[in-house]
Amino acid sequence: MKKLALAVLLAVVGTVHAADQDTVYQFKMRNIDGKMVPLSKYKGKVLMIVNVASKCGHTPQYAGLEKLYEKYKKEGFVILGFPCNQFREQEPGTDKEIKAFCTSKYNVTFPLFDKIEVNGDKAVPLYQFLKKAEPEEGGSTEIGWNFTKFLIDRKGHPLKRFVTKVEPEETESAIQEALKK
Repeated sequence: MKKLALAVLLAVVGTVHAADQDTVYQFKMRNIDGKMVPLSKYKGKVLMIVNVASKCGHTPQYAGLEKLYEKYKKEGFVILGFPCNQFREQEPGTDKEIKAFCTSKYNVTFPLFDKIEVNGDKAVPLYQFLKKAEPEEGGSTEIGWNFTKFLIDRKGHPLKRFVTKVEPEETESAIQEALKK
């Protein structure tokens, strides 16, 4: 069964180097402009992977995320934003509309990706991996809401999950620590 699951995963994400099998580098995701991006492109970077939404009470977190990105990108920090419409349909727009909103309202310059699902049967493999690697404090693997953040080390391993209510600036010490390694 495990061999079959791995074969299916490889068919979905393409050939995976053995060293990348337990990292985010094994995945390819479509960016907001429709181009496939291997996450291996970010090898050696500290990543923060966030499920985002434009019509959420937490949408102002875009500003804090952008501020962190601007502050630490020269040190090798990248935020990857993944729009998701699973939580009260708070991300109903098209990729083009989402990109326009993020850039005009919050001046977002960090990479944005295609709208995805993070929970349920249609959850993308990247999020299946992240949820299993870093469950919530109480043990739940499901994403509770928009703006759940996953900090990833320079080798592509998930380090920590931050729930929605944790503001971007509250993750700064963890980012600084990850950047030192």
